[in-house]
Amino acid sequence: MKSIFKNIGYFLKETKTILILDFLSNIFSILSMGFIFFMLSMVVSGVWISSQMVELIKEEAEINVYYDEKLEDTQIHDTINQIEAIDGVREARIIDKEKAYDRMMEIMGENSGILKFFDHNPFSAFIEVKIELDEMDSIVEKIERISDVDYIKDNQSVLNRLRSISNIVRVLGILIVSAVGISTLVITSHIIRQGIYSNKEQINTLRLLGAPESFIVLPFFLEGLFLTLIAAIFAVAMGILGLKYIYIQTAGPLPFIPLPALDNLIKGNIIMILSVSIILGIIGSFFGLASADKN
Repeated sequence: MKSIFKNIGYFLKETKTILILDFLSNIFSILSMGFIFFMLSMVVSGVWISSQMVELIKEEAEINVYYDEKLEDTQIHDTINQIEAIDGVREARIIDKEKAYDRMMEIMGENSGILKFFDHNPFSAFIEVKIELDEMDSIVEKIERISDVDYIKDNQSVLNRLRSISNIVRVLGILIVSAVGISTLVITSHIIRQGIYSNKEQINTLRLLGAPESFIVLPFFLEGLFLTLIAAIFAVAMGILGLKYIYIQTAGPLPFIPLPALDNLIKGNIIMILSVSIILGIIGSFFGLASADKN
């Protein structure tokens, strides 16, 4: 180990020579692996975002209960008390017509001007009921039995669709991760084999001079590791730009979508892509050295 650190300058210089020797091929390999890592970054981000959205929606799960507007205040409060007594209901409160109007103005954002064309407030007062999502079906069934309730509006269908999308993205992520692993290992091991064959005479000379195998193969090992790392840095840069663009496009027109914090998403991506690239670079380098040795 001491000799490795002592000769680290030589190993880095040899690695640089190997990289330059087949420069064009290495550039294309970096671009190929960079785009593969970028795909991995986007898919994992998609899984992360959709999972966060489902969890946030679950925490904010609610149903809207509409009642006859002719009811007296005492009747409305009786209805709220009956709803709050149901298992799985966390809170129930009245949202009057003015609050309902203000909410819609906030949701519609720049397009809210269309509401000004109405001569009167088109929204109805309702009871907002925060619930445990897993118990939604039984809660809805019990609320429907309350005599003063006209109808119930829930977001179950939206959540189910979101869950389906999240599951599809998760399966896609597993496939992409598998493809990234296999592709990177194949590319890295192929590059190292090619480098060893191209430097066969130099390697034989070093062997005749009595150099140990670890001394001979270390520059090739570093070559594989550096290639995957450079590709990962390229993918991280593209990933950051891609995520920022997606957030800008989503946060403006769709402000009500609960996206996770962008900084945390970017940090997670950087750590994941660099870690994966180092692991795959090490494994791919070992495969390349092992297969070249057999031949």
